Amino acid sequence: MSRTTVVRGMKDILPAQAHRWHWVEDAARQVFSEYGYREMRTPIVEHTELFQRSIGADTDIVEKEMYTFADRKGRNLSLRPEATASCVRAAVENSLTGSGQGLRIWYAGPMFRYEKMQKERYRQFYQLGAEIYGHDDPSADAEIILLSARLWRQLGLGQLELQINSLGTREEQAGYRQNLRDYLEAHHGDLDADSRRRLKTNPLRVLDSKNPDLQGLIDAAPTPLDHLNPQSRQHFATLQEILNQCGLDFTINRRLVRGLDYYTRSVFEWVSQDLGAQSAVCGGGRYDQLFSEVGGPATGAMGFSAGIERILAVMDTRQAKVPVSVPHIYLAAVGDAPGTAAHAIAENLRNRLMHLHLQVDAGPGSFKAKLKRADRSGALYALILGENELNDQVVQLKNLRASSQDTIALDNLAGHIKTLLQASDNTCC
Repeated sequence: MSRTTVVRGMKDILPAQAHRWHWVEDAARQVFSEYGYREMRTPIVEHTELFQRSIGADTDIVEKEMYTFADRKGRNLSLRPEATASCVRAAVENSLTGSGQGLRIWYAGPMFRYEKMQKERYRQFYQLGAEIYGHDDPSADAEIILLSARLWRQLGLGQLELQINSLGTREEQAGYRQNLRDYLEAHHGDLDADSRRRLKTNPLRVLDSKNPDLQGLIDAAPTPLDHLNPQSRQHFATLQEILNQCGLDFTINRRLVRGLDYYTRSVFEWVSQDLGAQSAVCGGGRYDQLFSEVGGPATGAMGFSAGIERILAVMDTRQAKVPVSVPHIYLAAVGDAPGTAAHAIAENLRNRLMHLHLQVDAGPGSFKAKLKRADRSGALYALILGENELNDQVVQLKNLRASSQDTIALDNLAGHIKTLLQASDNTCC
């Protein structure tokens, strides 16, 4: 029988790698909490119509990349390709923004897109993000951007570059889209096949082209900023003023349009030169029409999402150090009776010492083999329990970093370990 393998485009996150994911997720959870954001968890399966209405039926995501299927009752369902539409659907369905207080939420989890695989880009990928609902002023835009900046600093990635732009309202976008379409039609013969297709559905997508032969044409194209009304210009100016007052550097990228149809006014990306052509680590913007498009009341909304794989890729290029969780104590027991007693001793220590990380090795093997495993585990101390120790109700406590060893009575063991770990500035106990 042939060996079963992981589905193409998917990836296992192995135990030796998971601590890096925990590091990113824990940092995000801490920063989000500091800004008053609370977690929302939505299903990974939604009605396909939700994404058609919110993301746009003519986008590459909906046209080519969604995992869509009919269930046993013939309902058209899709694995979520992004989380914003799901979060807005949940907020509308559960009337979460009706109090006038607004809503600040964050999320983390897997998304799914059937697209060409690239470095650290998979068909099941993971995103984290934050959203603020019920506020249509530029201070909300600034808060989302400042929150993301603090996350990068928390992760040691303060060198990412912030790019911002404004797309204007839907009405302003309509005028700009027609102007852009006229410009591109005048250069129709210079466009590649993909850009010609996008020209028919949404000409803004042409600005996303990575074809180097088109960059001169794109650079000379009209920009959204040329079509803003006075209110949108003031909105964008106020956002810049807040970011400047907070000391946050940014670049205005007049070509930045993002890849989803629901964006209005402010959009932004954090990019890294470490990732080559696919440089975006994080992106977001304002989407004031999305609530009404999924059946809710008109509601101001702003948010961002960041790919966890992309974050980890940048951390790798910069050789960022990620702490590895290791046991405080490694209990090595040899013999049938000590092996049986070891678990009771370990449970007693866990009951008495909060957050103690204790690993038990009570199976077959010699003391020598078990102490080698203890050393490889990274533990600070090893507890050695044999027949003689069990008979005398003691344990040998070995400092694996200083090669010293003491005999400790089992009745005094918890207090002794607590003193040792507190002296080493450990968070345990």
